[in-house]
Amino acid sequence: MSLEIAATDVIKVILQFCKENSLTSSFAAIQEECGVSLNAVESLEAFTADVRAGRWDLILPQLATLKLPVDLLEDLYEQVLLELLELRETDTAKPLLRQAAVFARMRDADAGRYARLERLAAAPSPDARDLYGATPRDARRGALAARLAAEVTSVPPSRLMAVIGQALKWQQHQGLLAPGATFDLFRGSAAGARDEVERCPTALDRTIKFGAKSHPETAAFSPDGLLLVTGSADGFIEVWDHVSGKLKKDLAYQAEERFMMHDQAVLALAWSSDSELLASGSMDGKIKVWRVATGQCVRRFDSAHTQGVTSLALSADSSHVLSTSYDGLIRVHGIKSGRMLKEFRGHTSFVNCAVYVVQGSRVLSASADGSVRLWDARSCECLASFRPPPPGARVGDVALDRLLPDPANPGQVYVAGRCSTLYLMTLTGQVLRSFQSGRAEGGDFVAAALSPRGEWAHCLGEDGVLYSFATGAGGRLEGTQRVTDKGPIGVAHHPHRNLLATWSDAGLLSTWKAV
Repeated sequence: MSLEIAATDVIKVILQFCKENSLTSSFAAIQEECGVSLNAVESLEAFTADVRAGRWDLILPQLATLKLPVDLLEDLYEQVLLELLELRETDTAKPLLRQAAVFARMRDADAGRYARLERLAAAPSPDARDLYGATPRDARRGALAARLAAEVTSVPPSRLMAVIGQALKWQQHQGLLAPGATFDLFRGSAAGARDEVERCPTALDRTIKFGAKSHPETAAFSPDGLLLVTGSADGFIEVWDHVSGKLKKDLAYQAEERFMMHDQAVLALAWSSDSELLASGSMDGKIKVWRVATGQCVRRFDSAHTQGVTSLALSADSSHVLSTSYDGLIRVHGIKSGRMLKEFRGHTSFVNCAVYVVQGSRVLSASADGSVRLWDARSCECLASFRPPPPGARVGDVALDRLLPDPANPGQVYVAGRCSTLYLMTLTGQVLRSFQSGRAEGGDFVAAALSPRGEWAHCLGEDGVLYSFATGAGGRLEGTQRVTDKGPIGVAHHPHRNLLATWSDAGLLSTWKAV
């Protein structure tokens, strides 16, 4: 069952906010353009009591924000004028009579009534009978109070902030908003906190269980740090609140169990830098671009590749999608045009990863053929090709899976492959440092991730152990931790926090925090 809110009520809440914050010009403009009047006071009882007591210094300022019938407004101002004359306050009464807009309208529409008021204002000392006629002053006040009560409603103060507060409390109650979190009202989400000191995550934080016949193939935190998105073997793309470990049900489409999805397993995900768009690639070679807030597919490339998409990256301005595939190709697709724009050829086996480097002017790729290639992003020319040295006594090329640009140095990149060594290299192939699991068997890496400032490198081994290296300490292995007992697949690091996500084909995704 849906709850409908009248548009006029929304406008009234905004008008009240303008009134309470002395935004008089905005108040008048909104009221005039929308044709909606606030006509509300904090306490109707106090308002009518002030009218009955003749406390006009409190009543008149409030009239500026009320839209009342002309006859009631004229009777009210007339009462104020008469009481001023009764008190011999002619110096105040005469300017009111001759300058107030309500009396100017009366002069044009009811000249006789206005002339009587002019005569009373000119009289040296009019008595109460001359002023009020047969109806005494207090009786006239009471009648005005009753008529005003029929036109004005009572509304508690600060309704806008109260409604927002109630909504935030409900989100906390539902586990969608962490207690104490700073909420970005404009974007409609909690502001992502940042850890000042980078530390190694070692404590289990949350565990997300997938269906019996599915598991996450890929996962990625949004650049603003608010969301965690997963792509599964069954083709579903799901958006999670990593704080609670629950689906984001404040996304209407997920609340209605309508999900972003592909026909086959989702193998790759990439966010736009503003966390608004998400690109996804699947086993059948298709790429889709989604607007995460609505779940709308804004662009699809049904023939992006002839085989599965292995990695994706969006350009800095979110205008292009860079993709790699099991078909051995690297391609650039235009989101606006919906067409394949460029193609990079040269690898002799699966291309597992490609990233933009050097401010987007270069593309760096890694392949199962054991090579890393540097390309000119504009001309598609291969500028350099190099291979990391085989670790230990291993003979032959090592399939390379992952490229991680060094956040601290744009001219360096971490290269990970199916071996027990992670390499820090220059873009021309010089090895600067190596990081080893120390395991002769079972310690080959299947995935890797860097901390936000690159002070930690985390490698997930095929043995289900997470190997954590302090990159500034000569490549020293600082910690190991078993994160899964079956089929490790991937690891991702939060962009601002000391938080890791790991997932496996056991159908579990776990997040780990520093303590």
